[in-house]
Amino acid sequence: MNKAIKHHQILGAHTSTQGGVSAAVTLAQKLGFAGMQIFTKNNNRWQAKPLSKEEIKKYKSLMNESGIQYVVSHDSYLINLCAKDDALLEKSRTAFIDELQRCKQLGITHLNFHPGAHGGMGEKEGIRLIADSLNYCHSQTSGYKVKSMLELTAGQGTALGSTFEQIAEIISLVKTKKRMCVCIDTAHIFAAGYDIRDKKNYRGVMKHYNEIIGAELLQCYHLNDSKKELGSRVDRHEHIGKGHIGLEGFRNIMNDEQFFHVPKILETPKEKGQFEDIENLKVLRSLIK
Repeated sequence: MNKAIKHHQILGAHTSTQGGVSAAVTLAQKLGFAGMQIFTKNNNRWQAKPLSKEEIKKYKSLMNESGIQYVVSHDSYLINLCAKDDALLEKSRTAFIDELQRCKQLGITHLNFHPGAHGGMGEKEGIRLIADSLNYCHSQTSGYKVKSMLELTAGQGTALGSTFEQIAEIISLVKTKKRMCVCIDTAHIFAAGYDIRDKKNYRGVMKHYNEIIGAELLQCYHLNDSKKELGSRVDRHEHIGKGHIGLEGFRNIMNDEQFFHVPKILETPKEKGQFEDIENLKVLRSLIK
């Protein structure tokens, strides 16, 4: 494998949009990111002002001049596509459509989201409802090139998406398959019980992933160490190498030729200015053989 390809993996982090979405482009460039994740609206509110024409233009212009090769948007944490309550389900679907529209306006190709929490109605019903929600949202945004990116979860509470099988089942029920893809969050899969720490186990996990979901659907990594133990089902992110996954787990990912091309985005703890991201990326690069 060409050494240059190894070292030119797309690395970046979730980037602050304080001052508007265009501000994230400037910050990501300053921090030396080749990829970034952003919120296109306040992630803890239902309502948001539409993106202004000026802001869209500014964002696109800065993106064209930047060296940023990949952007993924993360949807609002309030959205639950398998909400038990009908009013909440309707609100979630409307909000998800709005997120897809914002991505389209900005030219963002991937909308990352957590599948949802079934709230006691059971796994089967929850999975069916998530697929129904996606089918509805896709029908309202037909012709969009924005992909809905299912993120693997830790499986906390009644959260769905903590197994490769659940993710595969959701995708199997979605009508427009080309609109679907997957994000592996390392902290989440570790907390869900997938041990990626030593090479042999890591290979086994990824072989299982390829068989159940498919390599081509993996289009983003969230690289986070885990504050909690293997199989804890608790979602707590830690700096790279400082948690229970440890450096070896990330060494396995950074040197996996099959997935060099997959963008790798940090969601590790950060203060204003995001200087911790620079350190974490330095650590990741140092693991490349």
